[in-house]
Amino acid sequence: MDLFYSPFDFEIQDDPYPVYARLREESPVYRNDTDDFYALSRHADVTAALRDADRFSSVNGIRIEPAFWGPEAERFFSFVAMDPPKHTRMRGLVSRAFTQNRVRALEPRLREMARSYLDPLLDGDEFDMMTGFAARFPTDVVSELVGVPEADRDRVRELGMAIMYRDEESEGPVNDLPPEALAAIGALVGYYTELTIERAGRRRDDLLSGLLDAAEGDDRLTPEEIVGVLILLVGAGIETSMLLLGNAWHAAWANPAERAKAFSGRVDDWIEETLRYDPPSQALARGTTEDVELHGVTIPAGSRVLLLAGAANRDPEVFADPSRYDLDRDTGPSLAFGSGRHHCLGANLGRLEARVALQEIVDVVADYEIDPKRARRVRSSNDRGFASLPTRVTARR
Repeated sequence: MDLFYSPFDFEIQDDPYPVYARLREESPVYRNDTDDFYALSRHADVTAALRDADRFSSVNGIRIEPAFWGPEAERFFSFVAMDPPKHTRMRGLVSRAFTQNRVRALEPRLREMARSYLDPLLDGDEFDMMTGFAARFPTDVVSELVGVPEADRDRVRELGMAIMYRDEESEGPVNDLPPEALAAIGALVGYYTELTIERAGRRRDDLLSGLLDAAEGDDRLTPEEIVGVLILLVGAGIETSMLLLGNAWHAAWANPAERAKAFSGRVDDWIEETLRYDPPSQALARGTTEDVELHGVTIPAGSRVLLLAGAANRDPEVFADPSRYDLDRDTGPSLAFGSGRHHCLGANLGRLEARVALQEIVDVVADYEIDPKRARRVRSSNDRGFASLPTRVTARR
């Protein structure tokens, strides 16, 4: 069969890994004329491009849908869609508020929240792991971090879900955001703008107050920049965490021997191998600033290039027997959180969310079953995971 790859193709979204293997072997610099992009799939090439901000620019964003790609991308992706020196300034200021101490201080509250979501799910009836737990928990974690009042959190969760979920029943590839998602982004911008104005007059011990106070000399974040960071957290802090939890849940179910290891106290290994084996973020877009020669192919200046982290994390040159889900492997070279100057600033928060959630689950769940025939995937060009995972658990006694 002719080699074909498109991040919008539903069959490829269902299982991209066989296509990734062919890309790595047959076409490490792949060209899709219809969707107008190149794709890099080998670990060495993806890593090098992630670390080469001079030739592989982020200023047009990290996704190729028309709604996201272009010079206005920073409205959706904040400093993730910037190059130095703009990126250096923004990330530096955000880092002053988004500290490890602030993240670590959340853990006791996160455990309370996780337990409160789990308790109603342990009565023996079937529930949906995604809508019942994996989507709710990270959404409210970010609200807790930001300082969203309790009374507003249901509304923020609804808007976040409208942005994150794609229509599984669509008849064909969805290569742009649906109107509902764009409307939800607009509504969240409005809400966060009002919250920022309110918090500017009354600080609290939360991330939003920290962003308002972050300074480098006289340089401070503008209200618009702060709202951009909060919008970024919807995708970077909520969607990927939700999908990671679902992917870990599904992978452990499908691999009983590894599930036993995970449930025996190896939650951190469970998380890291899931991030390697089936990362929530599968692809990151870049734009070339000059002609790039690679594997005998010239990628012209001004081209869109997808860096396939999902393919790189299954590269047999780096990971032995990469299609095996193995909690004993070294996951150090994983690109699940990117690499270089754009390495995910929220990696510590993402790992903390997953660790708290899965530890609390393991404490109260002895085993579980998933109904694979009724499981549904999200439809996304760059993210991979589930919209629904019908689950029945056996509670610990």
